[in-house]
Parts: sequence; structure tokens; C-alpha cells
Amino acid sequence: MTMKQTLHLSFKLIAMACALSGSPAAWSQDKPVYRCPGNLYTDSLSAKEARDKGCKTLEGAPITVIQSQSPRPNAARPAGASSGQGDKVGAEDQKARDSDAKRILEAELKKEEDALAALRKEFNEGQPERRGDERNYQKYLERVEELKAAVTRKEADVAALRRELGKFGQR
Repeated sequence: MTMKQTLHLSFKLIAMACALSGSPAAWSQDKPVYRCPGNLYTDSLSAKEARDKGCKTLEGAPITVIQSQSPRPNAARPAGASSGQGDKVGAEDQKARDSDAKRILEAELKKEEDALAALRKEFNEGQPERRGDERNYQKYLERVEELKAAVTRKEADVAALRRELGKFGQR
């Protein structure tokens, strides 16, 4: 599960907790809780509505709600922390971030160029060595096509990294 999916699910669970907190019936689990497509959890549907929407009943499954921390006001935020709401970054901080980003891109470019060189060597200008498991000529041709596509993708990746690195020279 990706970080984005985890956060999305967490927000849904928090929203459900808020909705359930005001309902005494929900606390006693008198109403069934449904898990609907898209990881939506609800207890506000009738059995027919839940069935029509493709929801499954959660029976005997404990529901764990994790409460998140409320955001702190700007004055209490640590120095250097960004709320993502247009906060200004100092020139030194920005220079350090740019330096880190450039270093990371250079390392990634080196890694991708090495991988491209290895792919080109294996591709051998369209005439790769045949393997023992490629007695069937069609199987060999399929591998040649896969190698060609991999080389093309890797070349595009290298070009994109070079473009990104070129942006650092323009500042």
C-alpha cells in the first residue's frame, strides 16, 4: 500500500470515527457496519442500499480508529517546518535544498546511465547472444523486442534526468 493510499484510508477512518462518535447505536454496534468499494466504511446504509452498492458487512471485525493530532498554530511550529501554505523559505535553506536535489539527481543519473550501458551491451545492436532456454527462435525474437523497448525507456529516463539537472544551471 502506498503512502497516499494509507493516508487516504486514515482520513476515511477518522471521518468515520467522527461520524460514529455522536451515535450511541454505533458505539454499541447495534447497526451493521459496511465496507463499500473504495474503502468507504459506513453504518448509515440500509441492508438493501448496501447490497445495491456492493458493500460487505463487517461482522465481528473490530474497528480501530486512530485519532490524528490537530494542527498546531503557526507560532508553535518548529523553525524550518513548512505548512505548505506559501511559507517563505530562506535563501540558505533553499540553496541547501537545491544542492541536495542536484546531488540526488546526479546519483540517479549515474545509476540510470550505468543501467543503460548494461542494456545496450546485452542488446548488442539488435543481435544479443542467444540463451540456452531460447531454442525456439520466436522466444529469442520476443526477448530482442523486450530489450529494444527497455533500451528506449532507459534512454528516455536518462534524457529526463539530464533535463532536470539542466534546470539547476539556469538559476
